[in-house]
Amino acid sequence: MRMNGVLIDNTFAEAFPMRATRLIVTADTRGWARAAAQSVTGFATSVIACGCEAGIEREIPAKETPDARPGVAVLMFAMSSKELAKQVLNRAGQCIMTAPTTACFAGTRSDKPIKLGAALRYFGDGRQISKMINGRRYWRIPVMDGEFLCEEHAYQVDAVGGGNFLILATSRDAARRASETAVQAMRRVPDTVLPFPGGVVRSGSKVGSKYKGLIASTNDAFCPTLKGLVDGELSSQVRSVMEIVIDGLDEAAVSQSMRVGLKAVCDLGREAGVLRVSAGNYGGKLGPFHFHLRPIIRS
Repeated sequence: MRMNGVLIDNTFAEAFPMRATRLIVTADTRGWARAAAQSVTGFATSVIACGCEAGIEREIPAKETPDARPGVAVLMFAMSSKELAKQVLNRAGQCIMTAPTTACFAGTRSDKPIKLGAALRYFGDGRQISKMINGRRYWRIPVMDGEFLCEEHAYQVDAVGGGNFLILATSRDAARRASETAVQAMRRVPDTVLPFPGGVVRSGSKVGSKYKGLIASTNDAFCPTLKGLVDGELSSQVRSVMEIVIDGLDEAAVSQSMRVGLKAVCDLGREAGVLRVSAGNYGGKLGPFHFHLRPIIRS
């Protein structure tokens, strides 16, 4: 199957169940809300080493936030409820509460609460106070610029992590430009984030390694410098490969993000140096969510 000269591999992305939450960060200015959001989602590209995967979902106008101030929605994903709770508490305390003028609210609802203000309140050293508004408890924690307002709980929901596709191009510049075009389109899709820097990962991985104790290593089948040395996936024309990874609150959101990104890449076409699109999987043995590229594009 080809679209605008771009070959679409007959393959699928293999994704995994995750746990997720959405936090709403507000501040006196959009700049400070975004600064806190960038900090709380930092070092959160892969659960392999970061503990969680996270990213900025969107900016929220003041008229839509709980305290009528500029806001940013962030999504955080982890492999277990325990790890998600740990990451939310540590990151909110170190990256949101510390940022000038911020407040923090739950952006999802479920029957699975995660301690937020319920734990951060102790920073107030006994001077913190709470207030119930419309059945929700908020904590007012004294800080040096006034007070940090924080909802008592965030809430865990089931999610999907690891949706992905690969862009195979004639040069690094072509792969980078195609990736940037895809990311720009995909960031408009709600309920999803692209956790890697700028939304793109160049060091795609495979499961396992020749070195004992290393759970992942470079995806050598897609490394252009290893052509002829390994049983690879690349033709002589392919000189650069980049990957986009998607985490979402459900299968539909991940599928829509992949659809938008794949279309953006294929619209650039072969003339832009894009030769193929593919995806990373493990033979369907590790993750229950399979996103087949060709049906996604056709739909």
